[in-house]
Amino acid sequence: MRLQAIDWIIIAVFLATSVAIGAYVSRRAGQDTTSFFLFNRRMPWWLLGISMVATTFSTDTPNLVTEIVRTQGVAGNWVWWAFLLTGMVTAFLYARLWRRAGVLTDLEFYELRYSGKAAVAVRAFRAIYLGVFFNAMAMGLVTLAAIKISTIILGISPLQTVLILGCVTVAFTALGGFLGVVVTDLLLFAASMVGAIATAWVAVSLPEVGGLSAMLAHPAVSERLQFFPDFSNREVTLTVLVIPLAVQWWSVWYPGAEPGGGGYVAQRMLAARDEDNALGAVVFFQVAHYALRPWPWILVALASLIVFPDLDSLRAAFPVIEADVLRDDLAYPAMLTFLPAGLMGLVVASLAAAYMSTMSSMLNWGSSYIVNDVYRRFLKSDASERELVLAGRIATILLMLLACTLALYLESAMQAFNILLTIGAGTGLLFLLRWFWWRINASSEIAAMLVSFVVALWFEFAASPAWASYEKLLIGVAVTTAAWLAASWLGPETDAKTLASFYRLIRPAGPGWKIVRERLASEPEALPAPPAEDNIPRALLNIFLGCVGTYSALFAIGSLIYGKLASMAILTIVSAVCLILMLLNRPRASAATTTNRTAEDSRA
Repeated sequence: MRLQAIDWIIIAVFLATSVAIGAYVSRRAGQDTTSFFLFNRRMPWWLLGISMVATTFSTDTPNLVTEIVRTQGVAGNWVWWAFLLTGMVTAFLYARLWRRAGVLTDLEFYELRYSGKAAVAVRAFRAIYLGVFFNAMAMGLVTLAAIKISTIILGISPLQTVLILGCVTVAFTALGGFLGVVVTDLLLFAASMVGAIATAWVAVSLPEVGGLSAMLAHPAVSERLQFFPDFSNREVTLTVLVIPLAVQWWSVWYPGAEPGGGGYVAQRMLAARDEDNALGAVVFFQVAHYALRPWPWILVALASLIVFPDLDSLRAAFPVIEADVLRDDLAYPAMLTFLPAGLMGLVVASLAAAYMSTMSSMLNWGSSYIVNDVYRRFLKSDASERELVLAGRIATILLMLLACTLALYLESAMQAFNILLTIGAGTGLLFLLRWFWWRINASSEIAAMLVSFVVALWFEFAASPAWASYEKLLIGVAVTTAAWLAASWLGPETDAKTLASFYRLIRPAGPGWKIVRERLASEPEALPAPPAEDNIPRALLNIFLGCVGTYSALFAIGSLIYGKLASMAILTIVSAVCLILMLLNRPRASAATTTNRTAEDSRA
């Protein structure tokens, strides 16, 4: 389709504004590595929370949700809704610990927690494995969605898409650093939400759809509206609901939903003003991401079932689309072609915003690994701050080139989603326990990463295609967990001095550090007690309240859309009560913790 002049003006103004913000803050962001990657740890919870929400709202997200709804119904979204449990656990059990660590990147944790050459090796391996390979794969998924959208709306080739978007995103990210990313996320998130809601409104109002009531009553739609899968279908129930809620949320490492926190989520916790702001940012992110955002995408996906009921109808409508990228996730950009002039420009700008918000965060996070955990740690320890910032900007460019190259070889959003889940299968429990069990060592980390990667490659390229996705996940979790548990018991223990130093800094609660506490009790220096705000039973209660409250809010909005007002009212009350109780029960940093924070930041 052809965009009108007003559309191009809106897009140009939006892109220019984004780049201008990056240029405006570039001087403040480029003073040193702490300012470039964390903005001197001065960020408030609400700004960090919005930034996390904006980062996870990317061009691939509506495509993924559309593919899920078209193939598995609304209930199919439990494959990612289940990650709410991961987020709430991270907020109430780990956000304070991350902020207390006072590191520049979460990879510094490895030499803080483990000892010897193995700790150095796992930090280096992790920097390349996550910062380069895994990060590039995730960014490739995002870029794949942008390719599909631009092919349909703008009629440009995949190569043209990656060149245009890559140049704009790199310029904005390399200039502004972390401050530019977070501040611009305010604009990007607002534009993305407005665009998503506008698209849903137009999609439901199409003559073919006939409005909300007609859409919900349509045979192709009505059978896909349930919040939960059909429990009589054992395989679907296992795949969509049971495995995600029972296994996936704690066992799988996935960008933005890392058990215990990691990646760009950890980066934002480390950038918070204090522990309270770190916790608040993650909680805000969970509520907004899971309760407020999904329904505009779901509505567009449901409407697409009427307009484009199958792949043949999509193929007939867009014959120029190559067969290897024609999947159900293409239905979302196909629905965008019905937008009128002006609104089309706004929606395209919002999709560009979604793309840039995610890519800029992942580029800044990935370059922080390359600079801090590879270049400075292993290649040039005496590099000046100015040189390190320059290295960060060069790393940003190289990461974008790699991600765009990968995007040209992927086929669908669901394909990449499943690959990432399989690669991270079995590593999650280690990330949860390493803070609370002294016996986990660097060998545990290496075993988990290597085994999960090998198992994922085997399933993707050598195993029989008859394996179901949930079977691959369970086998991957079992094999990887067995491998790292064996390494924990058989591998060398972490040096006692390192364990003591880690315990004194983090002060983890629970029985997992009993042996270390007993060792420290005999030393002259007073043994630090776990802070009062690290009360584990209270944290578990808040995790339960947060999950119930957020899921209730999600389904209350869905019930309102479905016209089920009684259910909506009950779920709204449940959500409000849970979230209020959670706020009243939230922990607050003690005066001692606040005082210690200054020393930790100085050390970092």
